[in-house]
Amino acid sequence: MESLVKDQGLFLALYRIVIGLLFACHGVATLFDVLGGPLGEVPGFAQWPDWWAAVIQLVGGVLVMLGLATRAAAVVCSGTMAYAYFVVHQPQALFPIENGGEKAALFCWGFLLIAALGPGRWALSALLTPSRPLAHERG
Repeated sequence: MESLVKDQGLFLALYRIVIGLLFACHGVATLFDVLGGPLGEVPGFAQWPDWWAAVIQLVGGVLVMLGLATRAAAVVCSGTMAYAYFVVHQPQALFPIENGGEKAALFCWGFLLIAALGPGRWALSALLTPSRPLAHERG
């Protein structure tokens, strides 16, 4: 059990990378008609809301996966999935199992968790920002 606690930063990074990658794949599928394509038609440029959602999925997913602007990207991704759930799925039935909104609900809560926990030390932003010495290390 101590090993799990010691390695929780690594597990957070793996979780963040997998969630970001899966989300980005949805955006790529919708925008470029690859990886099985979108669930419906490929949206036209700037078509509301499908094209914009796909751009958020692609850009937000990549940012979260890399650990750049992670909290902000995760909040936007979470909000996008909350919108998708309540506008597209929830009017059909209350529970995700009934209305097909499981992916939207899981992504929404997954990104909210990442926004709350942050990217962790295994993020690209940790490499780009110089570490500050702790108070007791400053002379």
